[in-house]
Amino acid sequence: MGKERGFLDYKRKGPQYRPKEHRVKDFDPVELRLTDADAILQATRCMDCGTPFCHGCGCPISNVIPELNSLVNRQHWKEALDLLLMTNNFPEFTSRVCPALCEGSCVLGINDEPVTIRQIEMAIVEKAFESGYIGPRPPETRLKQKVAVIGSGPSGLTVADSLNRAGYNVVVYDKDKHAGGVLRYGIPDFKLEKSVVDRRIRLMQDEGIVFELGVTVGEDVSHKYMRDRFDAICLAGGAREPRDIRIPGRDLKGIRFAMEYLVRQNRILAREEVEPDKELDAAGLDVVVIGGGDTGSDCVGTALRQKANSVLQIEIMPKPAETRPETTPWPAWPDVLRESSSHKEGGKRRWSVNTKEFTGQNNHVAALRCVEVEWSKAPDGRAQFKEKSGSEFEVKAQLVLLAMGFTGPGRNKLADDLKLGKDQRGNIKVDGNHMTSEQGVFAAGDMARGQSLVVRAIADGRATAAGIAAYLQT
Repeated sequence: MGKERGFLDYKRKGPQYRPKEHRVKDFDPVELRLTDADAILQATRCMDCGTPFCHGCGCPISNVIPELNSLVNRQHWKEALDLLLMTNNFPEFTSRVCPALCEGSCVLGINDEPVTIRQIEMAIVEKAFESGYIGPRPPETRLKQKVAVIGSGPSGLTVADSLNRAGYNVVVYDKDKHAGGVLRYGIPDFKLEKSVVDRRIRLMQDEGIVFELGVTVGEDVSHKYMRDRFDAICLAGGAREPRDIRIPGRDLKGIRFAMEYLVRQNRILAREEVEPDKELDAAGLDVVVIGGGDTGSDCVGTALRQKANSVLQIEIMPKPAETRPETTPWPAWPDVLRESSSHKEGGKRRWSVNTKEFTGQNNHVAALRCVEVEWSKAPDGRAQFKEKSGSEFEVKAQLVLLAMGFTGPGRNKLADDLKLGKDQRGNIKVDGNHMTSEQGVFAAGDMARGQSLVVRAIADGRATAAGIAAYLQT
């Protein structure tokens, strides 16, 4: 490393943000990138562990983190980029939206704050773009085989990028006007600015990947058309079936799925044509977000920017501990309380809350009737809850956003036409090479594994591309 025992001399510098009184007035990126000097100093905190759990246990794509930190500390930016790209197709995405699983297993984190791995990754990739280290690199040799990738989210883009670099001819189909999937439409601009997505798509096009947008495969073009023209097909449509809540009053107006809300706002910012929908504008409304995860947090930040009157995020699970509990010991991902940039901007949060009923006026939601719950372990070890006597309460709301995750890929006409097998959860069933029950048809990312993180979608996309390449070589 650049300086031995640097972790004893320097403190962690975590994510820095624009002042909240400024950032809630726009949808511009909230996080500030580390300066080169800060990145170099933070990299010095890496302990150069004999067993680096950060990439062996924490990182789904196995970024070689200690070596990356060493290269940054010695200001070998080009070499750091080359090493990073060996394991990660899109570090500009993961360095913005990954929860940094690697930091949860950082050895320094046992008795100190972990290394700021995610911010160092951003420093590497953005320095590379600025310095011209990243540019079009089309393959030197083109193979004859053609592959269709259906879906341009993180897993689909990874499959396309990996196969294109191997020399295959790749066409990416997507039903939307612009490529990017959840990166473009599901994640707010204040977390992932769309110029970053556009930059990567242009680069992929310059490297020879063809994007066919505004095309719904299975409807606009048939499965027979696809089978006749491509040697392999990969489905990467994501998990699109949101988890619902079945309680009295669910049919009232003003109760919507979180992704409807986020996608609409992203389309508006992109100046895409959207249908009028006053229900999905939080201005002046009391907003309740049901679900305590990242999607719910994104709804909080979006509602605040739309000038909601109040924002409350509720979660049925208990409030996490402030420090790492015994139930998630190092190097496991710690079950601790996390506060996103959106939470720092305003609104309130409540845990151990179960929604019992929606009530309304004039067929529109007006309030939620809720109750506090107490959690315990069932005899079989599973968590269970019971309602806390006398804890009933009511919350005003004219807009309720359901952010409770997803149950599967939902209906997909191409998958139905091909009669693809599904697992018990409704995901597309695949074998060890990520091939479906139909020869030459593969599935990647959330469509096959269920709802997960962008970084896991990239990992799955890399593994699926390897399976497709192995199939085409036989």
